[in-house]
Amino acid sequence: MAKKFYVVWQGHTPGIYTTWDEAKRQVDKFPGAKYKSFPSESEAKTAFAQSANKAIFSAKNNSAKNSSAKSSTTKTQSGSTAEHQPTALSEFDVVLYTDGGCDPNPGKAGSGVAVYRKGELAALWYGLFNPNGTNNTAELNALHEAIKMAASALADNLTVRIYSDSQYSINCISNWAYGWKAKGWTRKGGEIANLDLIKQAHALYDQYKDHIDIVHVAAHVGIEGNELADRMSIYAVDLQQKDFVQYPEPINLTTIMAMRAG
Repeated sequence: MAKKFYVVWQGHTPGIYTTWDEAKRQVDKFPGAKYKSFPSESEAKTAFAQSANKAIFSAKNNSAKNSSAKSSTTKTQSGSTAEHQPTALSEFDVVLYTDGGCDPNPGKAGSGVAVYRKGELAALWYGLFNPNGTNNTAELNALHEAIKMAASALADNLTVRIYSDSQYSINCISNWAYGWKAKGWTRKGGEIANLDLIKQAHALYDQYKDHIDIVHVAAHVGIEGNELADRMSIYAVDLQQKDFVQYPEPINLTTIMAMRAG
């Protein structure tokens, strides 16, 4: 039997799964779950970077072209300069990519965000350097900053989506925090790591959760926004930038992509 890959856009833990049993656990008893199987990992990754409705619609309309679609997707992901642009860039007014880096882990940590407006790269942000951080704290910081930006965009009546390659930070802020909060910010098994940061980010997310779409995206598969946020997180480490600041314009993509990656 051919191996399948299962994309879960909306479920207990969104992501890409290699067995139906794993995927089924994510969608069982989850209202409005959205998921679909794909014949290859590359197609699953491309679909996961899109909205569920768009990916499912495309899959149905291209079922007779699976071979050529697979070839095209593989070629896109193998590019060295982040060629792939998710459909979301044209579906939302503002699209934010977040990433955190730590060198080593634990060690020197920083965060980055790439901002797209009307489908075009508009700004890059970096900072929140912590000499004694972790990859998780860096990812949480980046997502927190993106939620702040999303709140500002919503105040201007703009639609917004956030992409993060950290399932941990997404779950902490938009999923697990509800259970921890209900139990007085405790959990079975011991202390909740990064609790103060999670509380801050969750409180803001909870205000706007009906209007903010946070989606997990695969890391280092050639998605421009993810690659740019990654470079910014390590740039923050290299510069030991404690404040969260905007990268100066003009933005030269070739220069940014040549920076040290996380």
